Amino acid sequence: MSAETGTVRGPLDLAPPGERGATRIADRVVAKIAAQAAREALAPLPEGAAPPHATVVLHHETARVRVVLELGYPCDIGARCAAVRRRVVERVGALVSMQVPEVAVQVERLHRTPVPGAPHGRTP
Repeated sequence: MSAETGTVRGPLDLAPPGERGATRIADRVVAKIAAQAAREALAPLPEGAAPPHATVVLHHETARVRVVLELGYPCDIGARCAAVRRRVVERVGALVSMQVPEVAVQVERLHRTPVPGAPHGRTP
């Protein structure tokens, strides 16, 4: 029912845009999306590695993201971090329509992974 006119609105009658309200997406939701995006960029995770964790700071339509992760080693650490940054920006932008001007990637731990054909243990 409209307060001004006293008439009942039908199911398809929408309130004017100024009366509809707004959708607010919680920080923790964006953080979960960012962490999942980092997992996708790193798949598969090294054995024994903790899954990536993300924190975000939201301001209007922008999200600043910090991702903490563990990597297998040896690897191209810079390329892996760049892949995480790209994927986080892509997924957060697509799923919650937010700009992501900054993705800080912190490598918490490196997990040694065996290289096929490399000698095991110390070599003389």
